[in-house]
Amino acid sequence: MMPSVRTRPRGLVWLHALMALSGCAALIYEVVWFQLLSFVIGVSAVSLGVLLATFLGGLFGGSLLLARLISPARAPLRVYALLELGVGLCGAVALYAIPVIGTFYSVSTGSGSADLTLRVLVTGICLLPPTLLMGATLPAIGRCVHTTREGAAWVGGFYAANIGGGVLGSVLAGFYLLRVYDVSVATFVAVAINVVIAALSWHFAGRGTPPSSEEAVLAESAATRQPSPAISAPSDTAPAWPIYVTTALSGFTALSAEVLWTRHLSLLLGGTVYTFALIVAVFLLGLGIGSSAGARLGRRGDPRAALGTCQLLLCAAMAWGAYAATGWLPFWPIDVTLASTAAIALPLDLLRTASVVLPAAVLWGASFPLALAAAAIRGRANVEDSGRLVGGLYAANTIGAIFGALATTFALVVWLGSQRAQQLSIVIAACSGSLILLGGANRLQRHFVAKVATVAIAALLAVFAAASVPPIPGALVAYGRFLPTRGIGANVVYVGEGLTSSIAVTREPDGTLTYHNAGKTQASTYPQDLRLQRMLGHLATLVPEHPQSVLVIGLGAGITAGAVSMDPKVERVVIAEIEPLVPVAASKFFAEPNFGVLRNRKVEVRIDDGRHFLATTDERFDAITSDPLDPWVKGAAALYTREFWELCKARLNDHGVVSVFVQFYESTADAVRSEIATFLEAFPHGAVFANTIDGMGYDAVLLARKDDAPIDVERMQERLGSAGYVRVANSLREVGFDSAVDLLATYAGGAADMSKWLAGADINTDRNLRLQFLAGEGLNEYHAPAIFAALLGDGPRFPASLFVGTPAQLQTLRARLRATRSNH
Repeated sequence: MMPSVRTRPRGLVWLHALMALSGCAALIYEVVWFQLLSFVIGVSAVSLGVLLATFLGGLFGGSLLLARLISPARAPLRVYALLELGVGLCGAVALYAIPVIGTFYSVSTGSGSADLTLRVLVTGICLLPPTLLMGATLPAIGRCVHTTREGAAWVGGFYAANIGGGVLGSVLAGFYLLRVYDVSVATFVAVAINVVIAALSWHFAGRGTPPSSEEAVLAESAATRQPSPAISAPSDTAPAWPIYVTTALSGFTALSAEVLWTRHLSLLLGGTVYTFALIVAVFLLGLGIGSSAGARLGRRGDPRAALGTCQLLLCAAMAWGAYAATGWLPFWPIDVTLASTAAIALPLDLLRTASVVLPAAVLWGASFPLALAAAAIRGRANVEDSGRLVGGLYAANTIGAIFGALATTFALVVWLGSQRAQQLSIVIAACSGSLILLGGANRLQRHFVAKVATVAIAALLAVFAAASVPPIPGALVAYGRFLPTRGIGANVVYVGEGLTSSIAVTREPDGTLTYHNAGKTQASTYPQDLRLQRMLGHLATLVPEHPQSVLVIGLGAGITAGAVSMDPKVERVVIAEIEPLVPVAASKFFAEPNFGVLRNRKVEVRIDDGRHFLATTDERFDAITSDPLDPWVKGAAALYTREFWELCKARLNDHGVVSVFVQFYESTADAVRSEIATFLEAFPHGAVFANTIDGMGYDAVLLARKDDAPIDVERMQERLGSAGYVRVANSLREVGFDSAVDLLATYAGGAADMSKWLAGADINTDRNLRLQFLAGEGLNEYHAPAIFAALLGDGPRFPASLFVGTPAQLQTLRARLRATRSNH
């Protein structure tokens, strides 16, 4: 006689704790791996799409393979222990292997082309082994219970605990481990968590808690014969496929909405590393709350009906999230500069993020355990392999998530826009809810009138919810978090939602044009911005003796690239721009201030992020000038690391020059010190040239030569006075520089001048990306005058080794710098 089947195994509290720890480690790994691999394959939309698809694809494969490769007769906790050990081993190996693989990738690519096949291969080698193991953990732990409705509810609880641990992992990684330490410390914390999980799992397996291998064998053998009445659950004879389809569609809408809301909230809050960590944490928190509630609901009532109801309610929840993100929250009368630090702004940011994300995330979270419960009460489900059931549903949810993320990023936003993309998700949720409700087996669901009423309700809900989704305001794209104080009544003449970001162009009544990206001004024809952009471009070409080839990283409005391209000695200009829409806006609205750079025959635009292009090209340049997004924008700090500057040095010809924009506004002294100190580590004889307003600091250009040769003032002036350089001289004159001495008199200091101020500065490296955390803490701060005054100290001393020229030129330059010292 077959023993009664225990549906509430011993040690469930420990199982929940183990799954929570597993989720914590997984999110730490995810953050670390994405950061490490971004240096290898780049941070373009193509690269991030490959990363996400590979990561989720590994989870999908692992969830399917466990039941097919590992017998249920094996003790589930021991299998789980081995899986966690494998994840920890892969995590430790990846920390050192990814940079090595990146070296081979750079060599093999060698042309600067965005080779998709190679990117997929590299991410597959790095991510598939650990993610396959991660994907197998939930089905493995699911074998600790049997596939009754009660057992499915416990699996839902495990899933909720795993997601809850993910909340902790995302916060721990984003707000502490990577901010205070680096990827090495974060990785070994996650490895230690895996080891603890494995040890505890093995210990509990040895005690026979939960079910012993003998019970698992009985469960496996029972699958070959009819269940006894004692263990038979209420049967649902409806087909199973609607459950799997609904689960997949739920994953699709969840990831689609997460992609869109992340874009919108990063405009509203500022696209810092803290904002992204906050969004992920709130999204996972909602999934965890919903999963816990869904697990409880699955024990009673009709889980299939509850699953369908959740999908229909998602129509309203997604409509609310879309309205809150773009039609309500951006217009709150808030001056973000009053909450000067990120820590002070955090409670408000948390409230706004939760109001957008949480309602829908709770419903998505509830859907998975409800789907498990619905599948578990079908026919002989209570004696089938629970690992196969859990793995199949988890795989369906994951494959839907993959398509949702990729389709939204690469197609829906670009082709339809975010408004239409969100409306499509609402329609999909309504269809999903109708499908599962119409496919049930009870009398009500079989009744024709009930079916018609269900379809009618779903259709009306979809129509009203979709109609309530507002278009994204142009002022939000342009001014982001500053919309209430600067963007009301703005004359937005262009808005574009692209692969990687949303951009806008505004025109003032006096004709002043501004290019906006990441929810703020990135370039403009205002005097202070025009001056910096011209300085950046002209210094890059006037300092080298033979500036034949130049790389411009970041197009923006094209003004810097235009300044570069007009130099008669320049024969080739390569512009690396990550967003395909930027050249469209620059050519249409900024053709005059950028001197028609995009129509210039010697100019070539490469749609790729600058670092990836540099790492994979074998070309050498006479000058490299970089004008990236603000360093607090997630991903931009990678263009300020020591390794990046070493890469630039390796791609420069002899006597080559590198220049880069550094801002003093919307930043902190620690962030600016980190940028300058890191640059000077790679280029010890580099110099700071300041762009000031009324003598006060605004922003600056860092400039250095590969061979540390001095700047020849006489040669620069001879060029500016020649017939071929009339346009260059006029360009400089328009922004207040009548001579080479005027331009070079903006010198604000070198390593010797700033040694005391730079002492103890954090060096920004690939391992720690310290700058993105330092800059992220000051995105709403305005201390530019104080930062500039501290940088100057007693004022710049004339650097005899930096400049050569005629005695008169050097005397004039020395006098100008002496005057700067006396004024400060």
